[in-house]
Amino acid sequence: MTKLKLAILDLYKGTPNQGMRCIREILETFEEYLDYEVFDVRCKNEVPDTSFDIYISTGGPGSPFDGNGIWEKKYYSLIDQLWNINAKQSLPSKFVFFICHSFQLACIHFKIGDVCKRKSMSFGTFPVHKTAAGKTDPVLKELPDPFWAADFRHFQVINPNHTVLNQLGAEILALEKIRPQVNLERAIMAVRFSDAFLAVQFHPEADPDGMVEHFLDPERRKTIIDEHKEEKYLEMIDHLRDPDKIAVTHNIVLPTFLTLAIKSLKNPKSKSSLSFTF
Repeated sequence: MTKLKLAILDLYKGTPNQGMRCIREILETFEEYLDYEVFDVRCKNEVPDTSFDIYISTGGPGSPFDGNGIWEKKYYSLIDQLWNINAKQSLPSKFVFFICHSFQLACIHFKIGDVCKRKSMSFGTFPVHKTAAGKTDPVLKELPDPFWAADFRHFQVINPNHTVLNQLGAEILALEKIRPQVNLERAIMAVRFSDAFLAVQFHPEADPDGMVEHFLDPERRKTIIDEHKEEKYLEMIDHLRDPDKIAVTHNIVLPTFLTLAIKSLKNPKSKSSLSFTF
């Protein structure tokens, strides 16, 4: 059986992280169907061509507006090429999954809302609420409402441009936690740009066991407590250990996206009948 090709667009800029480990471990469970290659986008200006079937664009540090004049042009050019391929009547589609930093890049590129810095960093595990579209979305529908997500970011996407969303045929699938005591707009947490383009502001790849081990490191523990207080640290560890929180999101979101993409690519249909209902 010929395997499908998957490209990981590594946007971590050489920063030590848990995201790449988690993504690789999820992909290991699909090794019968997928071969993957990693591209170091921000350090080496590496961007894949359009010959891959599936693309996962990772999280990463820093501002989504910062580039070096090279990688971001190549990155956005790739996104446009993949989008245009999918706009044609021929199949199969090119599937793209955007995570956190990449979510912000996608929202900037498609101009679906305002991307801005938060008043304070979101750090830890938080409930995420599905919209009406999210409750029926083929990837998110199996999640509880609200579901729990690992969320580490300085930036957010707010003030959705519904005109642009309608033009694209895009839908907002989820919003950040309800905070009645805070007079601030809730940030967008997930967008389906098309049947094949899905973007999330959180980290669905986050593996609770691995993250607990990571955050129990004494030096890392001290840093987190110094910056975010002990109560926040202990709450995060407790949530990571709860099988009904982060573990559920980890087990459903990215694996479901990959499963549906593989099924669609292995059984291409006409564009008019392309659906994630199998």
